[in-house]
Amino acid sequence: MPYFDYQARQIFYSENGTGKPLLLLHGNTASSRLFSQVIPLFDNEYRVITLDFLGNGLSDRIPTWPEDLWFTWGEQAETLCNHLSLEEVYVIGTSGGALAALNLALEHPQRIAALICDSFEGLKADPKTTESIAAGREYAQQMEGFCSMLQAMHGDDWKQVIDADTDALVRHARNVVDFCHQPLSQLKAPLLLTGSAEDEMFPQGHYELLFEKIARYGESIQKHIFPKGNHPAMLNNAAEFTQLAKSFFGEASAR
Repeated sequence: MPYFDYQARQIFYSENGTGKPLLLLHGNTASSRLFSQVIPLFDNEYRVITLDFLGNGLSDRIPTWPEDLWFTWGEQAETLCNHLSLEEVYVIGTSGGALAALNLALEHPQRIAALICDSFEGLKADPKTTESIAAGREYAQQMEGFCSMLQAMHGDDWKQVIDADTDALVRHARNVVDFCHQPLSQLKAPLLLTGSAEDEMFPQGHYELLFEKIARYGESIQKHIFPKGNHPAMLNNAAEFTQLAKSFFGEASAR
């Protein structure tokens, strides 16, 4: 299995297909296995690359996750791009992976051709949302289906992974707050925002308000809200999302 080094740790990655590089970034509590049903929808046209962020999936474990988690995830993704000598990369990040994608594009603008940020909280952590997510995870661990899914994502130590993730989430909301180091006004790459109106993770109307706010940062920012589907939108609306993504990347390439 392929790995690359990041700060003396080993991070797992995978590649499927050929063509322009498309980097898929998973969110919190997940791993690259999240994209197992999505990869075949893209790998006939793109070189699809995934990774397990440090502490997740098949990557090395760390005792304490950094509280500035999504910035660190963006740097891990950049290290993988360097490892594979990738240029003009398309990026899709979902949930927490969307925040990693934003950090990657803001910190390394020369690397990114276009990005899609799907189903994410916002630009700053909200204490009530953080509390709700932490409580929801604790409750969900009583459900057999949730536990089985996490075991498939991470292995037998899945509970330690989720606890470390939640600890970082809470510390970030308390001590860091901002999800990115750079203001969104510095974004150079075309950006597509996606989410589902029925997403139960956030209050009704969350994406309408968030996307309207973010769209003010630039003319190259587009938005699409799916009327149906839970969290994340890209999996619950896979066929429509794939066509939307390919069209968006095609437009970006033609610029």
